[in-house]
Amino acid sequence: MPMAERILDHIRGPQDLKGLSLKEMEQLAQEVREELINTVTRVGGHFGSNLGVVELTIVLHALFDSPKDKIIWDVGHQAYPHKMLTGRRERMGTIRQKGGLCGFCVRSESPHDIFGAGHGGTSISAALGFAKARDLLGRREHVVAVIGDGSFTAGMALEALDHAGELGTDLLIILNDNGMGISPNIGALHRYLVKLRSDPHYRKAKELFEEFMHFMPLGDAMVDALERVKGSIKQFFQPRVIFEDLGCTYLGPVDGHNIADLRDILENAKQLKGPIVVHVVTVKGKGMPEAEQNPVGYHAIKAVGAPGGKKLPSYTDVFVETLIELARRDERIVAVTAAMLEGTGLVKFQKEFPHRCFDVAMAEQHAVTFCAGMALGGLRPVAAIYSTFLQRAFDQIVHDVCIQNIPVVFAIDRAGLVGNDGPTHQGVFDLSYLRCLPHMVIMAPKDENELRHMLKTALEYTDGPIAVRYPRDTVLGLEPPERLECLPIGKGELLREGRHVALVAIGTMVQNALQAAELLAAEGIEAAVVNARFVKPLDKELIRQVAEATGAVVTIEDNVRMGGFGSGVLEFLSEAGLYSVRTLVLGVPDRFIEHATREEQLEECGLDPRSIAQRVKDWLGLPARVPLRAVP
Repeated sequence: MPMAERILDHIRGPQDLKGLSLKEMEQLAQEVREELINTVTRVGGHFGSNLGVVELTIVLHALFDSPKDKIIWDVGHQAYPHKMLTGRRERMGTIRQKGGLCGFCVRSESPHDIFGAGHGGTSISAALGFAKARDLLGRREHVVAVIGDGSFTAGMALEALDHAGELGTDLLIILNDNGMGISPNIGALHRYLVKLRSDPHYRKAKELFEEFMHFMPLGDAMVDALERVKGSIKQFFQPRVIFEDLGCTYLGPVDGHNIADLRDILENAKQLKGPIVVHVVTVKGKGMPEAEQNPVGYHAIKAVGAPGGKKLPSYTDVFVETLIELARRDERIVAVTAAMLEGTGLVKFQKEFPHRCFDVAMAEQHAVTFCAGMALGGLRPVAAIYSTFLQRAFDQIVHDVCIQNIPVVFAIDRAGLVGNDGPTHQGVFDLSYLRCLPHMVIMAPKDENELRHMLKTALEYTDGPIAVRYPRDTVLGLEPPERLECLPIGKGELLREGRHVALVAIGTMVQNALQAAELLAAEGIEAAVVNARFVKPLDKELIRQVAEATGAVVTIEDNVRMGGFGSGVLEFLSEAGLYSVRTLVLGVPDRFIEHATREEQLEECGLDPRSIAQRVKDWLGLPARVPLRAVP
């Protein structure tokens, strides 16, 4: 093939990589990287992590036979090159858009997406499951897990590694070490990998030692004897390697951007038995100087022309500014997050209070119980964790916080529908999985000022755990309050009176309910609007008042309907004997909502103002007069 041609134009699937020379593979890497830069800077998406695995992806698909051989990408946000090389290149311009490619691996999209993901730390467990199924069913395919050093801090990854060493089955684990997750990695394990990475002479020294011993009298016997003593050769050159102590063969570190070295080490790894860890060192954002120098800022980027979110602050911005304000007054306040300093806004808090801010790495379970211990020790911990990631710590919320009724504050970011990240990141389950827990108080603000008041309320509340959830969205742009006030626990507010129906909404759905009420008013339907404020405990007195006044109650939430806010209202109406009150629960339907913009997702779920108004009008059975119009 002439070198002037674009090799990438001839790649329709992994089989087209099998006969490429080293020079052709290097050219292909350059072409893939260029196309990634051109595409993602235009349409947006995960960026730095994908640029860092280009060479690794090419070598993997050249050496292994996907999908017969199983290549499992942890998280999947670094799988764009994988998608390009497995027949989806022409659709890369649709990534993370409604009806387009998913930003993560998803089994329904391609047979080469062996295991769906979106959260970190799952790949080794899944790969070990595939490997054991292969063994028990008598097959012989290779199984490969590709995991980043950020995901490697997840407890689940270490549990799987421990089990892999115990089972001893054939499994290749590629540790993609770029020193970064979304934020810079921290912790003792990160420091350990840095130590391994900074000593690249180990593997070469071990090989030279073995070659030397083979030429000595009794050399082979000596090497065999040393190999039988676990780690003996290794310890001539460096401290004990934790992977080998856990029963895995360790190879590396190797330059993840040197295709020749990558190919050599992975070809060798294919021949070895048992669990193998290949330590690959890469650069996040490789090939684009701006991304290499700012890996945090270029972890993911917005599409050209997309709103930058700079005109108005986000709810996350308001949260952290308020937390800083409160922490200046109370030295007991501390903040905890799990590998999401930037995402939760706590970078600002850390700068002002470096000894009162804790990033525990990708370890939500530990984060929650760590907060429980600090609370009992006299501090006021705030666990700032995305809704979708807090799910991972459900047992700790139940066992270590709620049963013991410990006053931990949960600041739940990215609650509700989150847009382009899709099903793995939707924060639409938290009201349901928290509402069922005794002692838990749950709040959701209608706007940024209410978020400020709720955070103060949460930090003043000492009777047990309390949660405030807020969306991935910009605020309304209100003037900040002159002073922060504590809200009475379990008390909502009536924002608009009406005699035909009561719209009882929670969180940002209150604004949609107010707009829907305007649309209904144009049709002669008078709708009361209630800002519930609290999912638990409910303002039963206010709900009873509007239910009896209108005889028709509609609940509105950006959470799944099952077990959520509306379920709580229905339970109360039943307990109160208000059987004649008609009820309608609006929320996220019983299916996973695919990637799209947040506005498109709200419309799909019938939670935009116009859909709410139309649904209420149809439900009331009133005659149509004119089509509902959008609120100006």
